[in-house]
Amino acid sequence: MDIKQIQELVKLINKTNIGEITIEEEGIKITVKQKKDPVQNIIAGVAAPAQAQLAQPVAAPATAATAPVAKPAAEPKADNLVTIKSPMIGTFYRQAGPGKPIFVNVGDEVTPGKVVCIIEAMKLFNEIESEVKGKIVKVLVEDASPVEYDQPLFLVDPS
Repeated sequence: MDIKQIQELVKLINKTNIGEITIEEEGIKITVKQKKDPVQNIIAGVAAPAQAQLAQPVAAPATAATAPVAKPAAEPKADNLVTIKSPMIGTFYRQAGPGKPIFVNVGDEVTPGKVVCIIEAMKLFNEIESEVKGKIVKVLVEDASPVEYDQPLFLVDPS
């Protein structure tokens, strides 16, 4: 499913009384839910009538980091670290909004399903969840910076 089809799906939800729709195609599951109350856009202050939640590919396991990363001596070796990657293109945010707590910091424990960040794509805020259990070793992206599809966001030590 390409981005144009996703945009059309969001437009369809906005124009109808459909509350939620889920589509699975080629191992990718997309759920679009319509909120009853308008969601305030954190950045622009514009009301957004629907929020799309794009799930990571169902069959895609987390992979070990492949690029060598400079680390202090106290950090574990890169060969046993797992990378949490961006499932979409958008803007990376470490917190839900100004003044809100940061989702995860270096040293925090994460479990599968724990929200680690938000990626804004097409004025929709998508919560990105960890698929692994472990400790955050490094945050690879600056807050409020653009990210690409499959770009590494966090390094996690699963031990």
